[in-house]
Amino acid sequence: MNEDKQQIARIRKMERRLDRALAAVKRLSAALDKYEAVQEDIAALDQYYGSGEWRKDFEDDEAGRLPEGLKRGVLSEDGIWNLLTDCKELKDRLKSLGK
Repeated sequence: MNEDKQQIARIRKMERRLDRALAAVKRLSAALDKYEAVQEDIAALDQYYGSGEWRKDFEDDEAGRLPEGLKRGVLSEDGIWNLLTDCKELKDRLKSLGK
């Protein structure tokens, strides 16, 4: 009788693990789909950040030559850099999970 209770407890425990793992995999897969969809954007931002265009846009912003209401997070010195660093760390993390 005690063995039956242990078996049922084990099955319930494994069932909870399966449910958690399935939900996590589903969420990760959806997030990776979104991440894949923005790879072209990330590459374009990387190219822009290292270009003379970014430098000119940054300098014009600093000089007050851009419209006041213009969203300009892309011109912050850390915005694109942080994104690119996060992307590299994410790729390294994914690679380490594949081992």
